[in-house]
Amino acid sequence: MSTVPRREELPLDLKWRLEDLYASPEDWERDFARVRELLPRIQAYRGRLLASAHDLLEGLRLVDRISETCERLEAYARMRRDEDNTVVLYQAMSDRVTALVTEAEAAASFVVPEIVAAEPATIERMTAECPDLALYRHKLDDILRRRPHTLSTEMEELLAQTGEMAQAPQTIFAMFNHADLRFPDVHDEEGRPVKLTHGRFERLRESPDRRVRREAFAALFGTYARYANTLAAVYAASVKKDVFYARARKFPSALEASLHEENIPVSVYRNLLETVHRHLPLLHRYMAVRKRRLGVDELHMYDLYPPIVKEARRRVPYTEALQTVQAALEPLGKDYLRVLREGLHDRWVDVPENQGKTSGAYSWGAYGTHPFVLLNYQETLHDLFTLTHEMGHAMHSWFSQAAQPYVYAHYPIFLAEVASTFNENLLLDHLLRRTADETERLYLINYHLEAFRTTVYRQSLFAEFEMLTHEKVEAGEALTPELLNTLYRDLNVKYYGPEVHVDDEIAVEWARVPHFYTPFYVYKYATGFAAATALAEQVLAERGLGEDGPAVRRYLEFLRAGGSDYPIDVLRRAGVDMTTPEPVERALGVFGRLVEEMEKAQA
Repeated sequence: MSTVPRREELPLDLKWRLEDLYASPEDWERDFARVRELLPRIQAYRGRLLASAHDLLEGLRLVDRISETCERLEAYARMRRDEDNTVVLYQAMSDRVTALVTEAEAAASFVVPEIVAAEPATIERMTAECPDLALYRHKLDDILRRRPHTLSTEMEELLAQTGEMAQAPQTIFAMFNHADLRFPDVHDEEGRPVKLTHGRFERLRESPDRRVRREAFAALFGTYARYANTLAAVYAASVKKDVFYARARKFPSALEASLHEENIPVSVYRNLLETVHRHLPLLHRYMAVRKRRLGVDELHMYDLYPPIVKEARRRVPYTEALQTVQAALEPLGKDYLRVLREGLHDRWVDVPENQGKTSGAYSWGAYGTHPFVLLNYQETLHDLFTLTHEMGHAMHSWFSQAAQPYVYAHYPIFLAEVASTFNENLLLDHLLRRTADETERLYLINYHLEAFRTTVYRQSLFAEFEMLTHEKVEAGEALTPELLNTLYRDLNVKYYGPEVHVDDEIAVEWARVPHFYTPFYVYKYATGFAAATALAEQVLAERGLGEDGPAVRRYLEFLRAGGSDYPIDVLRRAGVDMTTPEPVERALGVFGRLVEEMEKAQA
């Protein structure tokens, strides 16, 4: 049995080159010291940031300088630690930079409130007086946009003091869910007792043995049900907190308050849910396919995760993956491919697993250098999709940072999953076009169908539950365990339809979803997936035109936009108007065509 190699045993060309950030820890230390020296200087602007246009400009520039350096310090320390979490030096550097970032954020915390407190005419006059302030025009406009929902200085200070208290529901849930909650033993496929945990449940619910799935399902949700009163009280406190802040800031609802942060119209949220509702029959057809392929008389909630197509066990060596990713993304043209090849072949990517390495995958980096990608590549088709996904993030960051000044170099969260999911769409299209193996083809189709189910349908179900629970509290109703269970079970019946027996245990699933403590966040997974699918459809319709195709040009401009405009407007220029149902309609049209192919394959 092979062992996991040590870090020093890995080939150099398969390890990322973090020296592109800092040549040595000593260089990192010098920048760390510089930030400490700069922090007192930002404090000098407190109370006089708007004394003149020059003061405003220099204050904003200093904040950017501190933030940019902190970003580089943090990226280097965290990625060095993630290479091997046993290295004490990088553990310490990571802890130190976390404290430094907190200190820097506190030092600059007065900037936004002082700008918000200013009259818009004052900001207008200053930008007219100082041409260099034009760079910050969108940033200033975005800050001033919040003015109607900003309170007096005294009230703002009071609300700020409630911040730690407001985190209590999320903190309590996290401690209960990860530290205190204990699940019973279940039995694996060989009948051996296994202590159930969150991580093991993810594996057990995919077991080919239905008894194992059913037992794990009952054990997990039965445990949550025993604590339903406590968890309902914690979640109700979180919702009441959201409603309190929305009302304090004069928003008509907690939903509007949350979406206001990125200037997202409420119609985007409601269009998503209404469009998904109209396409629920497609999900019901997919459930019928799942039921037939599993060969069960009745499809239960514990039957939703086991594979219905045998995984194509084809090895994908990393060298083949590199060629495949480049071939799949050829429709994006020569400029995109040039940067992609550089990233894949010039040590942006940390490829294999090693002892102590952080698990999973991500893309990260800092302004002023290229992005980096962490993998734990195991030569599976899933790993090929992961590489393509993370390079989507990396390319989005590269184009954004190459085109934008630091202040607008980072794309907003609403757009975060678009480029990565877009890449997966192009990869899927490429693989389906070239595979001659029926098993691999069906595996790929089902892989994408599951992405649709879990990202568009399931996250929309979550989003609808959040909307309903907040509306209940806003109407003065109490979120009792009985009400929460009824709302959640009814949504599962509605979404999964007549082909699925919605087991009573699923009613308490709301109690284990940590995202519910970050209000109105999950819908972004669904909208991002839909936008990416719609954009990919446009680009693939112009296959062969490369950067001469209008859809490709729009997409590359989307990548370059960063945070220079509101995300809805950035997407609209790319050819996707998320204020209308059309992008979600187009995405679910793709889902429908894939369901139809699966139906024909088993006819």
